[in-house]
Amino acid sequence: MSSTIQPVLTETCERLQVRVYRNRQELGQSAGLAAASKVKELLGKQERVRMIFAAAPSQNEFLETLAKDPDIDWSRITAFHMDEYIGLKRDAPQRFSQFLQDRIFDIVKPGEVHLIDSSNSIEEECKRYSDLLKEAPIDIVCLGIGENGHIAFNDPPVADFEDPVLMKPVELDDACRQQQVNDGCFPTFDAVPTHALTLTIPAIMSGSHLFCMVPGPTKRNAVMHTLNGPLTTECPASILRTHPDCTLYVDTESYEVKA
Repeated sequence: MSSTIQPVLTETCERLQVRVYRNRQELGQSAGLAAASKVKELLGKQERVRMIFAAAPSQNEFLETLAKDPDIDWSRITAFHMDEYIGLKRDAPQRFSQFLQDRIFDIVKPGEVHLIDSSNSIEEECKRYSDLLKEAPIDIVCLGIGENGHIAFNDPPVADFEDPVLMKPVELDDACRQQQVNDGCFPTFDAVPTHALTLTIPAIMSGSHLFCMVPGPTKRNAVMHTLNGPLTTECPASILRTHPDCTLYVDTESYEVKA
């Protein structure tokens, strides 16, 4: 697989590489091809690759492209995900584990898939999942940015750049819950769970290579603050500017291209 799609603009914001595409399809395809290339590069040098995935509509085109690469040996991939609602039934279609199983895990069948079990005791699940994350370094993190600037479910009120833990329970703020309605994941605001388990910001930032996909007009304000605002938990994604190898993939709806 190779890509002839060129971004309409590239820039660097501190350490963050930014690539702007005409639309979300080109964004997702280019990011998927880049991530696939990195996976294959790493598999050429090491026995296993450990990856963390985000579950959100913003990831659809990216996941579709990544899953289609015929040359990735998925049996050597260990997969994690970033967050999970607390309180949903095991068969609820909105569960993030289900989202990722449908869109990539059940298609490519990674050698190991570690799903967050939010029906378990919160304390026990945080320890279990953290212990799995600690077993070896995380190679690749595939993420998005929320309308309120969150990464995973680290909303501004609970985000901590120096979090001492790798996973924690959080209360979701109203903007985050409303986004789930805007994305079509829930019919009403009241139907969105109020709490979730999330990987913390240090857990996400521990990945060696970060691919961040953020399409669409509802993300424009968050992208603006991520790139141009202060480094602050008021926009948790601003911390991405400090990562040594993070690429932000945006489109002309989420990024304001100056005339």
